[in-house]
Amino acid sequence: MDEEYDVIVLGTGLKECIISGLLSVNGRRVLHMDRNKYYGGESASITPLEALFEKFKKDPPDSAKFGRGRDWNVDLVPKLIMANGNLVKMLISSGVTRYLEFKSVEGSYVFKGGKIYKVPATEKEALGSSRQRRLFGGFLGIFCVCKV
Repeated sequence: MDEEYDVIVLGTGLKECIISGLLSVNGRRVLHMDRNKYYGGESASITPLEALFEKFKKDPPDSAKFGRGRDWNVDLVPKLIMANGNLVKMLISSGVTRYLEFKSVEGSYVFKGGKIYKVPATEKEALGSSRQRRLFGGFLGIFCVCKV
């Protein structure tokens, strides 16, 4: 690479991508690099599933158990952006949203103790069993002081 650049941005996390995009839009010649094979830094979403196993130096997943690797998209760090929050407003006003895709959360899962658990997203899912209702009632009992 014998080209000249005004700025070199290392890393492809959200901050680095925004900085790179803003500098580029303002006429700077930007070289944007990352040491990983994927974009997103430590907050990347990794797909296919085989790439996740490779990142953590594990044996490839069993396709009979997990299905097609490209059907998976795993976030290294859970991240939610409030739909009407200041960050979204800033991203929209900067024009960076041309390079981003916003998507509604279809489901969230947590890996704990060697098992995968679905995070309840609706009231019905959260209070689906009598055990869950009982636990939630006990939780509310700890924090609620009711006057009669």
